[in-house]
Amino acid sequence: MHTEPGTGHLWLQRLIGSWQFTADCSMGPDKPRETFNGSETVRSLGGLWIIGEGQGEMPGGGIGHTILTLGFDPATGRYPGTWIGSMMSHLWLYDGSMDPEGKVLTLASEGPSFAGDGSMARYQDVITLASDDERILTSRVQMPDGGWQEFMTATYRRTA
Repeated sequence: MHTEPGTGHLWLQRLIGSWQFTADCSMGPDKPRETFNGSETVRSLGGLWIIGEGQGEMPGGGIGHTILTLGFDPATGRYPGTWIGSMMSHLWLYDGSMDPEGKVLTLASEGPSFAGDGSMARYQDVITLASDDERILTSRVQMPDGGWQEFMTATYRRTA
């Protein structure tokens, strides 16, 4: 079986390259926001998937490592993917959708809630292409009232 890359795959190819990022994170309701820096290298897997390998500063010190996978399923028009990080044991499964203008990819997932009580919460990672050399990642969690609370914004700038 051979699949030719389509429009959805070509959008993902725009993420290929080396990136530096600065993240602004909420560390809790009574704590000030903190800024962290890192890098990510994104490569293609057969023109159908991308794999992003990142590393960056962690709250409290140390370096965290991450791996992102994203693809496009022409049968559903959705963007499946995964995210794992060295700082947690949860495998994040993504189900993504593209906005009509083709600039914003919203990745829905479920993961451990910030409550720390073992419950799960709904999350979204939103990737916005500001230009070919800049993208913004916004992470948010769904609140009990159904609204979304942003807790992290990262600006990525292409270095190669």
